[in-house]
Amino acid sequence: MEQIIKVLIVDDETRFRNNIVKILTARGFEARGAEDGETALALMRDEPCDVVLLDMKMPGLSGTETLRRLRKQGTTAEVVVLTGHASGANALDTMELGAVEYLTKPAPIEDLVEKVRLAGKKKLQREKSMELRPTLPDVP
Repeated sequence: MEQIIKVLIVDDETRFRNNIVKILTARGFEARGAEDGETALALMRDEPCDVVLLDMKMPGLSGTETLRRLRKQGTTAEVVVLTGHASGANALDTMELGAVEYLTKPAPIEDLVEKVRLAGKKKLQREKSMELRPTLPDVP
C-alpha cells in the first residue's frame, strides 16, 4: 500500500489556498493550509509534512525567509515554490535553500499536482533509504 503524501500549502490568498487543499485532497493527498510563514513554521514543528507548497510574496515572512527558517528548524520536507512574482534571483535563492521546483502562477493544475506528487515521492524514498541504511558501529 502506498503511503499518503502530506502537503502543507502556504499562501496568504485564502481562496487559492483552500482550493488547492481541496484539489490535492481529492487526488489522494493529505493537505492542509497555512496563511503565512509563521503559521507554517508552527505547523511544521507540531506535525511535519512531506511537501510544502510555498508562495513567495506574503505579508510578514516572505517565502524565501520562511524556507530559510524551515531549514533552520530541521525540516526535511521537499519544497515546491509557487509564485505570481517570479524572478531569476528569487528562483536561484530558493533553489540554493533546497526548493525542488519553482512554478509561476497560474500553473496548470495537473502540472502542480504532478510536481507535488514527485516531490512527495522523493521525500518518502529518501526516508526509506535512510531506514534501510545499515548502522555502522562507533569507531573508538
